[in-house]
Amino acid sequence: MIVKGTYFQNDAEHPLVYGDVEITNVRRQRLRGEELKDGILCEPVMIGFCGTDNALMHMGSEGLLGPKFPEGKNRLVNGHEGIVWVPSENRFAIVLIRGGDSYDPTRYTEDETYFEYGCDKADGLFADKQYFHPDMLLRIPDGYVHDGKLDLSFAKKMVFPDPFACMLFQLERMEDLGSAHNFRVCMRKYKVSEEEARAIAKEEIFDRTVIFGLGTTGMFIGDLILQAHKNAKVLFVARSPRDSHKVQYALKQTGAQYLQNDFASEEELAKAITEALGGRATTFIGVSGSEVEHRIAFEHRVLGCNGLYNSFSLGPKITFDTMPFGFENHLIMGSINFRQDHMEHAIELLAKSSYDEIVELIDKDEFTSDPMGAYQNKIYSKNAPMKTAVIWNKKYVNLPER
Repeated sequence: MIVKGTYFQNDAEHPLVYGDVEITNVRRQRLRGEELKDGILCEPVMIGFCGTDNALMHMGSEGLLGPKFPEGKNRLVNGHEGIVWVPSENRFAIVLIRGGDSYDPTRYTEDETYFEYGCDKADGLFADKQYFHPDMLLRIPDGYVHDGKLDLSFAKKMVFPDPFACMLFQLERMEDLGSAHNFRVCMRKYKVSEEEARAIAKEEIFDRTVIFGLGTTGMFIGDLILQAHKNAKVLFVARSPRDSHKVQYALKQTGAQYLQNDFASEEELAKAITEALGGRATTFIGVSGSEVEHRIAFEHRVLGCNGLYNSFSLGPKITFDTMPFGFENHLIMGSINFRQDHMEHAIELLAKSSYDEIVELIDKDEFTSDPMGAYQNKIYSKNAPMKTAVIWNKKYVNLPER
């Protein structure tokens, strides 16, 4: 079937284009042990732009996208955040992005395979129509559809289940690892049982938490940590002015603290972080995508003894001196993605949130007339909003009257 859509290709000048693209119905497997199923034809309604999209565009300009193309194709239809209309079932759905021949798609092993709609080996949402696995079309809560159309505020929130689910998984992993990492110390310190010590260690890992970077993922994980751990201290560190809309919204939403990175040196920044926390960090989460993260944590010793380093940035290399690393008993983790239950929980939480307030829309015609220009000059520009989305099919959204 030929449809209109955007897609990535290996091309130095035009790695992202809009035009005719052939989509095919590929039989896929959601999890290991389940049967292969044909996809269901859907119509994308609202789609969000993710930093991964920008990274894929740059990979295409460098000719590096080959391994991510669907089998037999020389391009990838992008887009992995959004809501679709399922004509055959007369309902809206959120697309569960990751599946494959694996027991747990968050951590596949050497003999397992995976795919990700719009990211890796499977076409995504930026097309007029697309096929998706029937069991990966997650239901939306009741109350947000009127006269057959989605409420605009709800539709905006539904560009976030993917990154929000990622952060639910991050929280789960940090709790699990923090508890296992430090419970024996807590047993001796508090003279309690192993079960009690694990619960204490699970809380204490967030006593002094640095989130280095303030995009949507950083804000989400800060929000979730403080919802789950009321005594946690969370400090956002970013370059944006404190009085900017992004920072003010994040602080209001999460209740975290903020430190603007306007220091002349990394040493000064590290000192300011430690002072703001009241000590060295128990957890350091890197989401800025910069090389500065690991230097602040390890070289400048912001991460304290028995501390956890969570690398959520894609791109930066992490280095550390093995002598203090070993003696200070640091734990480094890096994991991305989520399970279906994370996605379903994310949908429920987001539906009741105010996160639609940080989503700005780009007109579809403006985007499709010059996709690369839109990426470079608006969606991922220096002055870009926290989140940009596009209404791909206006007939399914209740729009305000002009």
